[in-house]
Amino acid sequence: MAAHLSSLSEIPPQAIVAATLRVDTRGIGFVEITHEARAFIDRAKAGEGVFLAFLRHTSASLTIQENADPDVQTDLTAALERLAPEMAPWVHTVEGPDDMPAHVKAMLNGVSLHIPVRGGTLALGTWQGLYLVEHRRAPHTRDVIFQFIGSRVEGGGSGD
Repeated sequence: MAAHLSSLSEIPPQAIVAATLRVDTRGIGFVEITHEARAFIDRAKAGEGVFLAFLRHTSASLTIQENADPDVQTDLTAALERLAPEMAPWVHTVEGPDDMPAHVKAMLNGVSLHIPVRGGTLALGTWQGLYLVEHRRAPHTRDVIFQFIGSRVEGGGSGD
C-alpha cells in the first residue's frame, strides 16, 4: 500500500457560526444545496475549519454525490427504492405506505455531513455536490442546520 500523510497543521478555532437552511422539496428526489452551503461559508468569513450540516428530519437525508450527470440521481433513487420498497410488509404504516421506506432510506444515507474547509472553500472533489434527498412522495419543507467551526479570515465578523 502506498500512502503518505501530509505534515500536520494546527489552526485554533476562533468561531462557531450557525444558520438554518429551509428547503422546500417537490417529493421524492434530490435537491442540490451546494450553492447554499458555499454561500454560508462565504457569509461566515470562514478560513480553515469544518462545515457541518444536520437535517432535522427522519424521512429525508443528506448525501454527497456526483453533481455532473443527473442520471446518477435517477439510478440512486431507483436503488434506494429496491432496498426499501413501499410494498414490503412494514409494520409502521400509520403515516402512509411511503413513510417507513423513507425512514429506512434516511437511515442508509444519514442525516449529517462534515466537510473540511480549506482557505475559505469547501474541500469537495471536482464532481461532488451536497444534496438533501427527499424520500416521501409529497412535498415537504425541510430544515438543515449549517455550522462552521474554525478560523475566520481577517475582518471576519458576524457575517451579516
